[in-house]
Amino acid sequence: MANTNEQIAEKVVAAVGGKDNITSVTHCMTRLRFTLKDNNIPNQEEVKKIKGVLGVVVSGGQFQVIIGQNVPKVYAAVCAQTGLQSQKVLDENPDGPKEKLTPKKIGSNILNYLSGSIAPLIPIIMAAALFRTIGAILGPDILNILPSDSNLAILLDFVYDAGFYFFPIYLGYTAAKKLNTSTVLGMFIGGIMLAPDFVAMVGTDVSFTVFGIPCALNNYSTTIMPILLSVWVMSYVHKFFSKYVPTVISTIFTPFLTILVMLPITLCALAPLGNFIGIYLAEFLNWFSSVGGGFAVGLMGAAYSFMVLTGMHGPIVLMAISTLVATGTDTLVFIGGGVSMFACCGMALGAALRLKNKDDKALGLSCMLTGLLSGITEPALYGIGIRYKRPFIGLAIGGLVGGLYAGFTHVTYHVMISILVLAPLSYTAGGTANMINGTIASVLAMIVSAVITYFFGFTKEDINGEESAAA
Repeated sequence: MANTNEQIAEKVVAAVGGKDNITSVTHCMTRLRFTLKDNNIPNQEEVKKIKGVLGVVVSGGQFQVIIGQNVPKVYAAVCAQTGLQSQKVLDENPDGPKEKLTPKKIGSNILNYLSGSIAPLIPIIMAAALFRTIGAILGPDILNILPSDSNLAILLDFVYDAGFYFFPIYLGYTAAKKLNTSTVLGMFIGGIMLAPDFVAMVGTDVSFTVFGIPCALNNYSTTIMPILLSVWVMSYVHKFFSKYVPTVISTIFTPFLTILVMLPITLCALAPLGNFIGIYLAEFLNWFSSVGGGFAVGLMGAAYSFMVLTGMHGPIVLMAISTLVATGTDTLVFIGGGVSMFACCGMALGAALRLKNKDDKALGLSCMLTGLLSGITEPALYGIGIRYKRPFIGLAIGGLVGGLYAGFTHVTYHVMISILVLAPLSYTAGGTANMINGTIASVLAMIVSAVITYFFGFTKEDINGEESAAA
């Protein structure tokens, strides 16, 4: 009998060392993400044995317990049982010695900051881009039923702009929240970067200084790195003034002095540096895609699901989000990742058709539907791939074939869609041919993966369910 969400939460909390070993806990679409005081306490194999747990990944300084679609309910149960819902996220263990900053730890902290800041904004990216997609479908390029100068077309366009143009303000909030500093000041810095008078000077011959310091004039709309760097530094500046400004005048002067110090630091140093980094991250992905051509997308399609298994997909997804926000398109990561997810569903379909045991067939079908309807592939990766091993052959080849097709037909990705059955919407803004080729690549990946999994994914014992019967 399956555990309830409350039972899963109780057993997971106990397995990671109890409430006293948990510094903080968050969740993403499929995983509980624990920051623990002592990562040596949990026994990964014991955690994996808990009914309702699909797997365990230790990555980025976090102990990640893969739950699946019901992770929000399990997370709520964890918080209710431990009282952690009101606990602030801490950067270090307050009850123990300060952890030594090694290169690995620094890299882990950076990734935690990036993912914790950007992930909450994915709904904005998805929703805003979907408005642009609807406009593209109804517009002259596809159905031609909506004139480009109509009120509805204009509305759809500026709703899209509202999601991406003001991204530094939204990111100022989430980054500040992640660092446990003032969220309103984080938003304020984002707003300063987008101040109309400042933006109006970009591209002109006007020279501008901040307190006499020369300032590079850049348009920071739809950027990510400038605000992330600025809020990180601001967290220390704000902490300093919060500590030393007398309480009686702190309400006024702490935010004033924080912004006063941050103005030259942000506008003259960090924002231009972040803009430079962001531009070259995007150019790196574009360069890799152009050098590798269709083969680069094919390799991404073959490898992406395996990167998900190890948690290595995080950094490249963050880079791809940065590119998508800045340019409105992606030609590598989201395309390769998308066909890989379809290949994962194909692997589950092949298992459902091939395996004879009723429970195994139901598992395959459930994993496929979960992937198609929610974009969550961990159940298939862990429930079928890890369990039987051989189905990974079909997954890799399916992702490779779909990626090669998408790469050599120059498919471009425009909208983040988590529901795979709506994947054609990801390609619609690129025109009818782009949508058709993107859809073909996805279906091709799924079919190839299913066929190879069906014929080569299982031993005779697997097919007859002898392993399941023994278990």
